Formats: sequence, C-alpha cells, structure tokens
Amino acid sequence: MTLPEPVQSYFAADAVIDGAVPLCAFSRDAVVLDEGGTHVGDAAITSWWRAAKARYQNTSVPHSVRRDQDRIIVRATVTGRFPGSPTLLSFAFRLSDGRIAELEIGA
Repeated sequence: MTLPEPVQSYFAADAVIDGAVPLCAFSRDAVVLDEGGTHVGDAAITSWWRAAKARYQNTSVPHSVRRDQDRIIVRATVTGRFPGSPTLLSFAFRLSDGRIAELEIGA
C-alpha cells in the first residue's frame, strides 16, 4: 500500500507507543478532529497526541487506503488500552502543500 509521505510519517510515528509527535507531517494551522474534540495548531496537536498516547497506549496499523474527493481515507487497526481493542477506525486526511491540513479520526 502506498501512502503519501505525510500520511506515512503519521502512521510510522503512531506505530510506536512512546513515539515522537509527527509535527513535521502537519501544517502549522492543521486541524485534528478526534473523540469529539477539535485540536488546531502545533501546541494543541502535540497536547492531543501525548494525552492520547498516555491514556490509551495506542498504536495503529493501516490496512487500506482510498481517495474520496480531496481526502485520503485510511482504514487502520487501532490497538491499545480501551474497551473494544483492537478496533478498525478511519483516518481521513486532507493534504495541502505536502502536509496534513486536516485529520478526522472516527469509526
């Protein structure tokens, strides 16, 4: 499966429980939508990433990718310390200028 570079960087970092936040993959004003929250910009995305990793000890493994208009939809198995683990989630990426401008995570 071939993923665009910023998406590949995201999943490479997410495959490690204590991995570094992949800020180089995100634009400076990127938006992440996850668990009902909206996180905008480097500081908010860093806080979201670290809090989620600390709480869930999660990792993600991508299984499929498709395009839907201007979004790249990746289905990935997410494993961690949460009810229903492992589960299959969708990661919807919108890229701009070679970086992630928006990421929405959901079922």
